[in-house]
Amino acid sequence: MSALAGVTRLHAALLAAATIVVLFAAMTRAEAATITSIVVDGGQIRVTFDDSVTTARTLVLDGPRRIALDVQGATPGKAGRAGGPVDRIRQGLYRPDTARIVFDLARPVIVSDLSFSDGGRQLTLSIDRVDDKRFARAVGAAPKRYAGTGAARTLTAARSSGSVTVPLGPVRRLPGLPRVLGPAGRPLVVIDAGHGGHDPGSLGAGGKREKDATLAIATAIRDELVRSGRVRVALTRDTDRFLILEERYGIARRLKADLFISIHADSAPRAEAHGATVYTLSEVASDREAARLAQRENRSDIINGINLAGENSDVSSILLDLTQRETMNVSSDFARLLHREAGGFVPFRTDYHRFAGFVVLKAPDVPSVLFETGFMSNADDIDFLFSRAGRKRIATGVARAVQIQFARRIAGQ
Repeated sequence: MSALAGVTRLHAALLAAATIVVLFAAMTRAEAATITSIVVDGGQIRVTFDDSVTTARTLVLDGPRRIALDVQGATPGKAGRAGGPVDRIRQGLYRPDTARIVFDLARPVIVSDLSFSDGGRQLTLSIDRVDDKRFARAVGAAPKRYAGTGAARTLTAARSSGSVTVPLGPVRRLPGLPRVLGPAGRPLVVIDAGHGGHDPGSLGAGGKREKDATLAIATAIRDELVRSGRVRVALTRDTDRFLILEERYGIARRLKADLFISIHADSAPRAEAHGATVYTLSEVASDREAARLAQRENRSDIINGINLAGENSDVSSILLDLTQRETMNVSSDFARLLHREAGGFVPFRTDYHRFAGFVVLKAPDVPSVLFETGFMSNADDIDFLFSRAGRKRIATGVARAVQIQFARRIAGQ
């Protein structure tokens, strides 16, 4: 499926969805509900809003352990009060119309139930303590989705009121592709500066923001790679702008990139935590994403350059599985290479290579790593990440690893 065909298909799907949205117009309000409180009380977490919400989902994440709560039709608001199994509570926008609340966990717990009350103005999460094995299974499970009962009552009222006119904003188009620097014909590396725009990422002492560190580091890596003349380079963003997660790896796929590196800076409850970490996609997350992609794309051009539309389900699943597993192997090889080559320039954690289901790592046909360059919660790491000398050292280490990665590939051809 060409990029143009993909855009056309996406627009058609969104327009069809917009027609359905009109039927549910009375369920929505001009302004989103704002979070007014978050309280952890024993085996429950209560989240209240200044207006009704009707849809939410929860997912369990690892590296570090956390639970994410996505609430559609809500925006971040008042800070929460942690306690019990929850070390810290963070808020942000997962999408323009969806608030994400992240509960960093002191011990493994899962959400056993979620209920709506007070006319949709309060969500109550019931949480259960579990062992490590059950928590790991929850990490690999699909997100749990919940809907309040207010939707059906509102829909009935909407149908009895005659016609409803809802202003639907313009269809969100795929972002324009960034410019590519470097000699034609060379391998292409896409560098992703994490966070941006209204999403500052982790916050450090003195008002330091992760989104500023990641952009400066990504730019330094780009410049170092361009100077080498051995690869082509593109940035997913070169300004302070917001991209949803799928757009980030989507840019790499549309450019047919040979390597994708997402730059981030970690955070931890303990100030002594420090050093860099490299994440690659976990096998469980890979299998789940493969199934989702196959369903969404109808097996058409899921693998760059290979059209699976004419294949039966078994054949296309096997081809996609083989492609993803090879991609994961290459990603893991590069993670080890990055540690080896950058270790003399960047301090790494002892357990430097970890596996997780980060969305930006889920391109099935582009080797991808998420590089946590240090900790925003550590004073020494902040000094390193926000200094010109520190960024230079990170860029030098990454550039060495990238050049060796493609030199190996060329030698093996």
